[in-house]
Amino acid sequence: MAGAFASGLYQVLTPTTLGLMLVGIALGFAVGILPGLGGPTTLALMLPFIFTMQPVEAFAFLLGMAAVTATTGDITSILFGVPGEPTTASTIMDGHPMAKNGEAGRALGAALMSSLVGAIFGAFALALAIPFVRPLVLTFGSPEYFMLAVLGLTFVASLAGDSLLKGLIAAGIGLMFATVGLDPISGTQRYTFGQLFLWDGIGLVPITIGFFAIPEIIELAVQRTAIARAELGRLGGVMEGVKDTFRHGWLVIRCSAIGAYVGIIPGMGGSVTQWLAYAHAVQSSPGRERFGKGAVEGVLGPGAANNSTLGGHLVPTVAFGVPSGVMMAILLGAFIIQGLVPGPSMLTPESRGGHLALTFSFVWTIVIANIVTVALCFLFLNQLAKVTRVRGSLLIPPVLLLIYLGAFAEKNAFEDLYLVLFFGVLGWVMEKVHWPRPPLILGLVLGPLAENRLFLSVDNYGAEWLLRPWVLVLIAITLAGAIYPMLKARSRKREAQPAAGAAFAPRFGRGTGFTLAVVLALAAALWQSRDFGFRAGLFPWAIGIPMLALALLQLAIELAGKSRIPAAGIPGFEHLLPARESARRTVATFGWVVGYLAAIWLLGFTLGGILSTFLLLKLGSREPWPVTLAITAGAAAFVYFVFVRALHVPFPPGQLFVWLGVT
Repeated sequence: MAGAFASGLYQVLTPTTLGLMLVGIALGFAVGILPGLGGPTTLALMLPFIFTMQPVEAFAFLLGMAAVTATTGDITSILFGVPGEPTTASTIMDGHPMAKNGEAGRALGAALMSSLVGAIFGAFALALAIPFVRPLVLTFGSPEYFMLAVLGLTFVASLAGDSLLKGLIAAGIGLMFATVGLDPISGTQRYTFGQLFLWDGIGLVPITIGFFAIPEIIELAVQRTAIARAELGRLGGVMEGVKDTFRHGWLVIRCSAIGAYVGIIPGMGGSVTQWLAYAHAVQSSPGRERFGKGAVEGVLGPGAANNSTLGGHLVPTVAFGVPSGVMMAILLGAFIIQGLVPGPSMLTPESRGGHLALTFSFVWTIVIANIVTVALCFLFLNQLAKVTRVRGSLLIPPVLLLIYLGAFAEKNAFEDLYLVLFFGVLGWVMEKVHWPRPPLILGLVLGPLAENRLFLSVDNYGAEWLLRPWVLVLIAITLAGAIYPMLKARSRKREAQPAAGAAFAPRFGRGTGFTLAVVLALAAALWQSRDFGFRAGLFPWAIGIPMLALALLQLAIELAGKSRIPAAGIPGFEHLLPARESARRTVATFGWVVGYLAAIWLLGFTLGGILSTFLLLKLGSREPWPVTLAITAGAAAFVYFVFVRALHVPFPPGQLFVWLGVT
C-alpha cells in the first residue's frame, strides 16, 4: 500500500504528466471564474483530447481541471455575487457581503485557504477510505437516503432563523420545481405546460445564476455604487482571512469531513454539501445573527466542504463504478476511453495486475492542483479584489452578458435564458419580502434524489420503512434541527429587545401578497397533479400537501399581524434614496435586463449581446466613448475567442436572420 502511494506521487511528478496537469489547472481556473460554464461541461469537452494520453496523464489533466473549479468559483461568488460554479452559490451568502463591506481580501483569503485545507482533507480521505470503502458506501438504503435529504433541507431551512416556517415552505417550493419534466419511470409529463424544453426539467445553472445574480445587478444599478461600499484600502485582509482559517480550524475540519462523507453518497454532490456545511457553520456559531451580513465562518464552511467533496466523489466512482454526480459520470467516460474498469482492479496493486498506484495518483493530483491554484490566486488577489471598487455601471453590462452566456452554455438551450429571467424576478421578490432563497435552491438540488428514494422506500417496504432504526434516528435529528433553532430564537426574544429597525409586518402588505401567491401556486400544482397516477404523483402529493398546509399557516400568521420583518436595505444607503427614485431605477434596470435578452433573441448572442453591452454603457450609464468602446471590444473578443473559437458553443442565429433567410 505504501509503495503504491509513493508510486502514485512519482507518476504525477513526471514532466509530461505534471505539464498536462498544469494545462488542466489553467482551464479549470478560467472555467471556475466564468459563471455557468461548469466543470462537467468542460470535462465533457476535453474527453476527446485524452485518447492518445497514458492513463495517469489523462486523469492528471482531467482531475487537475476539476479540482480547481470550486476554488476559483469562490472568487466570482465573493467579488460579484454571481456563482462561478453551482457548488459555490452558498459562498455568496457571506462572502459577497464581506466584499461590500470592504473585506474582499479577507473573504478571498479565507475562501482560498479553507479550500486548500478541504481539498487536502478530501484527497487523503480518499486514500484512507480505499480499504474500508464498501461499508461506507453501503451504510444507507433508500429510506435512509430519503431521510438524509429531508435532514439537509431542514437544516438549511433553519437558517431563516425566526422565519423557519418560510424556510421550510421555500424548500418545499424547490422540491416542487424539481418535479418539472418527465417522470423518470412512467414518462408522465409534469408541469411542462406543453413546452418541449421542460421535458428535461429545470436546469440548476440558470436558476442559480438568475436567483442570485439578477437581484445583485438590480441592487448595483439602483444604488449606483461599486460592489464594495466601504473603502478597500491596501488589501491587508488577505492574511487575516488566512488566519481565520486556522482560528476556526475545528469548523474547517468538520466541514471538510461533511464534504468528504456526503460526497461518497451517490447523488449528494457539491451543490448539496455546500449548503449542509453552511448550515452547520450557522448552527454551531454563537452569533447566528451575523450570518448573511458578512460572517467569515459562512465563507470557511462551504469553502472547505466544496473542495473535500471531490475526494469523496471518487470513492464510489473508483471502487464500484457508481458516479456520485454529473462530473463523476463524465469521468467514467474517461475510464472507458482508457480501457479501465472501475472496481476491484483499481484497488489492487500493480504486482497483482491492478492499478492501485493510478488510484493513488488521483489523490496526489487533487493535492498538487489545489496547492498550485491557491498559490496563483494569492499572487493576483490584489488585482482581483480591486475589481470591487470599480463602479457598478462598468460591471453590470459585461456581467449581464456573462449571465446569459453561462445560462446558455449548460445545455445549449435558448429557453434557459427565460428561466434566468423568471428566477431572477422571483429571487428579487423573495429578497424584498424577506423570504430565504437558499432552501429553495437546495430543494431543487435534492428533489430528484429525494423522489427516487421515496418511491423505492414505499415500493420496497410500504409504510414499514418509517420504522427502520436509522430512519428513526434521522427523524429525531431532523426534528431536533427544526425545533432547537425555534426555541433558541424564542429565548433570545425574551432576553433582548427587538432588533433595531425590526417591525411587525402590515396585515396585508407585499409580503402577504407573495404568501398568498405561494398558496395559490401550490394549490394549482396539487390540482394539476390529480391525473398523474401513483408513480408520477407520489412525490408532488407527499411534498405539496404539507407545504400547502404550512403556507396557509404562514398566511394566517401574517393576516393576524404577528409576522415580524427585519430591517431592510443596506445601512446608510437605502434610506438615503427616495422610494420613488428607487422604484424608477429598479424599473429601468428590469427594462435593460429584459431588453438585453430581447436583443440576443432578435440578433443572436454575438451581435445582440455586444450591441446591448454598448447601448447599456453609452445610453444607460452615459459612460465616455473611450471606456464604452474598450469594454465593448473586450466583451466581443471574449465571446468570440472563448465561446465561439475555443469552446465551439453552438449559438443559435438571431430570429431576425431566420426571418430574412440568412444563417
